[in-house]
Amino acid sequence: MGYFVTVEPGVKVFIEDINPKGNKTILFIHGWPLNHNQFEYQFNFLPKLGYRCIGMDWRGYGNSDKPFDGYNFDRLADDVRMVIEALQLRNITLAGHSTGGAISIRYMARYKGYGVSKLVLIDAASPSSVPKEFTNKIIEDTNHDRPQMLQDQTGIFFFQYISEPKSDWFVLMGLQAANWATSAIMVTLRDENVYNDLGQIDVPTLIIHGIHDKVVPFTQAEETNKLIKNSKLVPFQYSGHCAFLEERDRFNQLLSSFA
Repeated sequence: MGYFVTVEPGVKVFIEDINPKGNKTILFIHGWPLNHNQFEYQFNFLPKLGYRCIGMDWRGYGNSDKPFDGYNFDRLADDVRMVIEALQLRNITLAGHSTGGAISIRYMARYKGYGVSKLVLIDAASPSSVPKEFTNKIIEDTNHDRPQMLQDQTGIFFFQYISEPKSDWFVLMGLQAANWATSAIMVTLRDENVYNDLGQIDVPTLIIHGIHDKVVPFTQAEETNKLIKNSKLVPFQYSGHCAFLEERDRFNQLLSSFA
């Protein structure tokens, strides 16, 4: 079931709400440059176990409205709060991938984990900023040839072989975002970080991270693990930046047993 939630005047974000009558709820926050559809292999599995799965598209991405501004961590965390409040979510698991992990971390600190009882960080962009050389090149490539940039990033995301159709699927998700939103998130990742937020998290936290991640090195997951009390780091031996796809059966079992 898809619908929209107004997060500020004139800005609505898209929500995919699967199995609304489920016994437990997981709110999924996607990564850059994708949208909620990246979790389709969780959405086709977890509801069978009784979970309510909610995927939200960030502003600027997927089916959401695409304003020209509002792409810093505080505003994106505010959007998550508006969704949690609008849907009256309580005692949920918040699961964020990559930049979505950083947004989830900021949400937990900014709102003292309101409505959230458990946190899952998947190849999260934490705790430090992304190097300027990397972000500046992506911004330049986005403004020059965004389809090629997305194709290049897809190759970096995965450790295991992926088919050409799956690569195309990733690129198409990226193309659903606005050009300006694609660049703006890179500016945020370059100029902001969530280091000081981590010590404020006090719910059980599962950290899933591919040891071959070329986007957010595994050493950063180890540092995040040290900075979040009551957290557990689970290395994924055969994954890069997309553990939820590359080892999806193990990922799904681990998530379902934790959430």
